[in-house]
Amino acid sequence: MCALCGVLGGRGEWSDTATAPAAFVARQRHQTRLGERQTRCRLLNAVLRRHGVTVKDWSGTAYLLTSRTGRTEMVKTVGEIWPAAERIAGGTCDPLDEGYLNALATRAS
Repeated sequence: MCALCGVLGGRGEWSDTATAPAAFVARQRHQTRLGERQTRCRLLNAVLRRHGVTVKDWSGTAYLLTSRTGRTEMVKTVGEIWPAAERIAGGTCDPLDEGYLNALATRAS
């Protein structure tokens, strides 16, 4: 089978408006699937930056993670990002780490 078949048949992400439109009914303006993925990548990058990992959307079907040292991994879902980030960063990437949350609180005030 051609590798492209896996890309073209991409399934919806749990956080996409298209998979649960009723959950996003209060949204003030319409978002495209691409716009949602770009927003998601911005948020993920804000959290993973401190671990030296960046996330990019790959053709609307996967996420490409890259470490400071150039290690790269591709994953299909947001849930797969955390373990992949830990593998390529070589350490724990916890978005609920107390030090990280304190730094956010200090920056916000």
